[in-house]
Amino acid sequence: MGWFEFIAAFVAFFLSHSIPVRPAMRAKLVATLGPRRFTMGYSILSLGVLIWLIGAASRAPYVPLWDWALWQNLIGLAVMAFAIALLALSIGRPNPFSLGGARNDMFNPEIAGIVAVFRHPLLVSLALWALVHMIANGDLAHVILFGTFGGFALLGQKIIDRRKRRQMGAQWADLEARMQVGTLKPKGTVLRQIIGVLTYAGLIWLHPMLFGVSPLP
Repeated sequence: MGWFEFIAAFVAFFLSHSIPVRPAMRAKLVATLGPRRFTMGYSILSLGVLIWLIGAASRAPYVPLWDWALWQNLIGLAVMAFAIALLALSIGRPNPFSLGGARNDMFNPEIAGIVAVFRHPLLVSLALWALVHMIANGDLAHVILFGTFGGFALLGQKIIDRRKRRQMGAQWADLEARMQVGTLKPKGTVLRQIIGVLTYAGLIWLHPMLFGVSPLP
């Protein structure tokens, strides 16, 4: 039953992330529910299925692939600190090259900030999260789970690049050629760093309650 639930949760995860966002289906759902209700409903559905999938992985039969060692947790803590900092600096910022950008018409390539370093910072964060969690767990179900997430985060960057190049045309090459880190607004950067630190501390504190294991050594 453990493997059956894990497979069922995986199927539900992929179906919930593919069917509702197909152009025809999305148009029907938005017309029926409205844009705000569709976004809220899709977010709740995605989160619910993700929680089920992670729980199903922990309930699947335990098949060890490698032993746990202290360095796995230490590397995980260090890499996750970087991943969350990257997330805090990038989420909600203008980024016409990737998904999740806000106010892309205000994007200035001369002060592109983190976008000049990572064109897809959100997907880089996801890939790092998946990698360190795969290393720290080391059993078959979690390797499949986090390995799949990491693979899609890396593959997704290439897919988005190809799609955005086609959509943006000559603008893509122009923005990329002019792009540099520049100087971020101090107030916004400091606030985001504070949010990142608080998020990191909060996740460490909540991890044992949510997932039954502490990330601390």
